[in-house]
Amino acid sequence: MSVLDSDRPVSDRRAPARTGPAGDEAGSRRGRLRGRAGGAGGTLHGGKLTYAVLILVTVIALFPLFWTAVAASRNNTRLAEMPPPFWFGGNLFKNLEIAWTDANMGLALLNTTIVAGSIAVGTVLFGTIAGFAFAKLRFRFRNLLLMLTIGTMMVPPQLSVVPLFMAIAELEWTNQLQAVILPTLVSAFGVFFMRQYLVEALPTELIEAARVDGANSLRVVWHVVFPAARPAMAVLGMLTFVMAWNDFFWPIIALTQQNPTVQVALTGLGRGYIPDQSVIMAGALLGTLPLLLILTVFGKQIVGGIMQGAVKG
Repeated sequence: MSVLDSDRPVSDRRAPARTGPAGDEAGSRRGRLRGRAGGAGGTLHGGKLTYAVLILVTVIALFPLFWTAVAASRNNTRLAEMPPPFWFGGNLFKNLEIAWTDANMGLALLNTTIVAGSIAVGTVLFGTIAGFAFAKLRFRFRNLLLMLTIGTMMVPPQLSVVPLFMAIAELEWTNQLQAVILPTLVSAFGVFFMRQYLVEALPTELIEAARVDGANSLRVVWHVVFPAARPAMAVLGMLTFVMAWNDFFWPIIALTQQNPTVQVALTGLGRGYIPDQSVIMAGALLGTLPLLLILTVFGKQIVGGIMQGAVKG
C-alpha cells in the first residue's frame, strides 16, 4: 500500500475488481438476486403459483355476491330447478322493485346509515380516548379496569337481552333508533384495539413535550393523540360500521317493520306459503350495495392509512 493509499479514508478504499470467470460469475449472481428483489426499494414480483392462489381466493370470496345477483335476476321456479342457474336472468329490476316496495327499503337504508354511522363515530371517538388513557396515563387500578373491560368481551350478548329490553321499555324507546345506537356506542374491542395501537405508535416524549408547551389534556388528545391514531381510527371505524350495518340480533328485538334497519326489513320479504327466494336475494343485494360502494370509495384511503401507520410504527 502506498502512502497516498494510507492517507485516504477507509470508506474510500475499494477492493480491486475481480476479473476473470470467478468475477463474472459473482457479478451475474448479484444481478440475478437484484432482479428478483426488484432492486433497492423495488417491488417484489410473485410467481405463477402466487397469482393462481390469489385468483382462487378472489373467486371464492366473490362467489356468494355473484350468486346473490344471479338469484335476484331469476324467478322462484327457476331457482328450484336442478341444476341451479349460474348466469343472470331477466328479472333483476323487477325483483329489486318488489323488494324495495315490500320491505320499505328506503327507510331501512336511511335508518341503517344513521345507526351504523353513529355507532362507528362513537366507538372510534370513545375508544380512542379510553385507549389513550389505558396506554399512556398512570392512574390507580388501571390494569384492573383494563382487564374488566376486556372481560366484557367474553360475556355472550344473549345474557343482556332481557335487562336491556326492560330498560328501553322503561325509557319508552321501543321501536326507536336510540334503542339500537346507545347500547353499542362504546365497545370493549374498540378500547382494546386503540390501546394496543397507541402503546407503540404514540411516543411518551411527544405527550410530555405537549405538556411542557402548556397543553391541557383536551388539547393533547386533539392535537397529539388523534393525529397519531388516525390510521387505526380509520380501520376501527370501517370495521365497526360494517358490523353495525350487518347487526341483526338486537335490532330485530328493539325495532319493528314500521321503523326497521336493513336486516330487520329483510325478514319481512318472501313471506307466504312458499317464500320467494328471488325477491329475498334482491333485498339482500340492495342491503349489500351501499357497503360495496363505501369500500370502493374509501378502501384506498383506509389501506393507505394502515400502511402509513405501519411505516411510522
